[in-house]
Amino acid sequence: MKLYQKFPDVQVLTTKGVIDFYKDIFGKGKWLFLFAHPADFTPVCTTEFVAFAKAYEEFKRLNVELVGMSVDSIYSHIAWLSDIEQRYGIKIPFPLIADPDKKLARTLDIIDENSGVTIRAVFLVNPEGTIRFMAYYPIEYGRKIEELLRITKAAIVNYKAKVSLPVDWEPGDDVIIPAPTTLDEAELRMKLPNAKAWYLAFKKYEELPPDQRV
Repeated sequence: MKLYQKFPDVQVLTTKGVIDFYKDIFGKGKWLFLFAHPADFTPVCTTEFVAFAKAYEEFKRLNVELVGMSVDSIYSHIAWLSDIEQRYGIKIPFPLIADPDKKLARTLDIIDENSGVTIRAVFLVNPEGTIRFMAYYPIEYGRKIEELLRITKAAIVNYKAKVSLPVDWEPGDDVIIPAPTTLDEAELRMKLPNAKAWYLAFKKYEELPPDQRV
């Protein structure tokens, strides 16, 4: 899969039952944050699941469905999640896809052919089913949840307000309004107090309607 492509229209088996992405997530106006991990009962993945569980409520507040996946069986998933709860005292609240036949993983092109497991991948998909962010991580490196939440919030503001977000943007920071497409608009743009150049002008985050903020 590539950025801006449509996410596959499939049903998957998870630890929370069968999920139809377009009916159960996109059809309800939700975003999808899908993250793949290499294998159950592995050290880096375990630390990530604990961290994602702690961030679950924030993803939920953003109207984002958090979903994990790997090519392990549903029975392996159940045993691993139970082990995490027992050892860390935290229940994994989001569904975990079992993809032992690697059908979804191959469709997403996230199989490491040498090891046969899923790579550490992330897909952020908007309510239209369009992939808006994707990233791959080495098997040895854990993901930074705060940065993934920042990217998710930026994507939502961009989607709702049709603005761009500058370097190091955080919620509350100024946003970038679309560049003008005519000479007259460019000349008018330079008269704005928040214009740094005809192609670069900012808008206060607080000036966005409440339903366009995060």
